[in-house]
Amino acid sequence: MKIAISGKGGVGKTTISAFLIKALDGMGRKVLAIDADPSPHLARVLGFENASGIRPIAEMQELLQERSERNGPFYKLNPKVDDLPEKFMQQKGNIRLMVVGAIQQGGAGCACADNAVLRSLLNMLLLSPDEDIVLDMEAGVEHLGRGTIATVDHLLVVVQPYRGSLETAKKIQKLAEDLGLNHLEFVANNVSDEEDLQFIVSELGRQPVAVFYASKDVQRAERASRPLPEACPKCLEAARELVEGLEKKE
Repeated sequence: MKIAISGKGGVGKTTISAFLIKALDGMGRKVLAIDADPSPHLARVLGFENASGIRPIAEMQELLQERSERNGPFYKLNPKVDDLPEKFMQQKGNIRLMVVGAIQQGGAGCACADNAVLRSLLNMLLLSPDEDIVLDMEAGVEHLGRGTIATVDHLLVVVQPYRGSLETAKKIQKLAEDLGLNHLEFVANNVSDEEDLQFIVSELGRQPVAVFYASKDVQRAERASRPLPEACPKCLEAARELVEGLEKKE
């Protein structure tokens, strides 16, 4: 099963990704976790060793230039990337982690060339036949415009009970419809009570596929740089139920 996590910045995409990854791991599954956020934190919240020392592929300018064979405005559309997972993949038990990152800005007109490398790498990783995949995407809607996630089985849009989050979610839904993606679901995060949940439902016009309630334990674990999935058994159970619900939809 291939799951992509999207949503407005700050809604908890990485947190939900971490719980899903750990839930799959707890079910005895092999998991490929892909961090494609410009500010990647998935290694830290999952408790990988030396998380702060893991350098995203997107920041390896020499490597990106070499693989794209960038020469002025010209670059290779199908760069070689098949050896990169072996060189840069992290592993913890049944969880493999690839920190791809994302290009935040392009210097000297290199953004397109660099993105060609990252896009080729993502596409190759998403073809992995032997693992469940959880893809923590960059915030917003840009990745949908590029069609990056057209091959996933489920697109989960994380929302919180505030208007800005929900407006971005509806934009993502519209773009997904334009791309012909019919497997989008909403996940409610940081919900305090029934009033929060009903506000989300009224704005989106549908029930979220899963609800993660606000947790002081998760907040404390994040502040202490401890693995988030260990801090909230109820959140982990919600993630497991989410996985089971998504499987029934396939």
